[in-house]
Amino acid sequence: MKIFVTGATGVIGRGVIAALIEKGYIVGGMTTSASKVEVLQALGATAYVGNILEKERIETILEDFQPNIIIHQITSLQHGSIEDNAKVRAIGTRHLVEAVKKMNIQRLIAQSIAWAYEPGDTIASEETSLDTNAVGKRKFTIDGIVALENAVQEIHNSVVLRYGSLYGPCTWYGSNGLMAQQFLNGEMVMNDGVTSFIHIEDAVKATLEAIEWESGIYNIVDDEPVKNSTWGKYYAEQLQALPPKYFNGKVQWERGASNQKAKEAGWCLRYPSWRKGFIMGK
Repeated sequence: MKIFVTGATGVIGRGVIAALIEKGYIVGGMTTSASKVEVLQALGATAYVGNILEKERIETILEDFQPNIIIHQITSLQHGSIEDNAKVRAIGTRHLVEAVKKMNIQRLIAQSIAWAYEPGDTIASEETSLDTNAVGKRKFTIDGIVALENAVQEIHNSVVLRYGSLYGPCTWYGSNGLMAQQFLNGEMVMNDGVTSFIHIEDAVKATLEAIEWESGIYNIVDDEPVKNSTWGKYYAEQLQALPPKYFNGKVQWERGASNQKAKEAGWCLRYPSWRKGFIMGK
């Protein structure tokens, strides 16, 4: 079985590749940077350099590797541009979907997000509508997600994984990550909105298991949606930082998500609660 991973040098991509190779799969991975080729080769993957926005290059790479499955993990977050990230999700995914159709690739698994749901006061499930009436900067994110998910679902044998807020080593919440620095600098302001987290190890585990799941959309989040004011205080304690500032109220789309469907598919979490995973260094 040959599996191709886009976003191969990202935090999920690296973990997925290492786990796939350990399980005996033949793995190819794509990076936008020639300087990261050695990273993929060290993991044991066949490395390709390419820009997912370049349709012909993507087709050439896939024709060379001839994958049975594509795991689509690419994002464009290195410069903090939500517009660039939305473009990669919309246009890049379209390129992949057209290649899947052309080459008759068996399955497509794609990364989405679990905080794209419409405003509400209850925990969201996969049946909850996405926030298609979003405005401002959030609209870029939602439009990109809608385009990605609609394209992926054109493939009969496909899975969309809506990850919660990723934490753990090498993420924004890692001890040297962006969030940690903002907490240490006293820059964070917390509210009563609800977040669903997912540890990077559990995200990788779900991605591998999704190879065998029924086609569909799955929330990949932990068991404990939590108020931002609650996790913020706990996280600050782990960092030995001052408690974050707080204001009463919430953004209505910050509602958290349910993982029931993924658990019914057989997924078990190593970190069912963010309280365990937020221990620094873990």
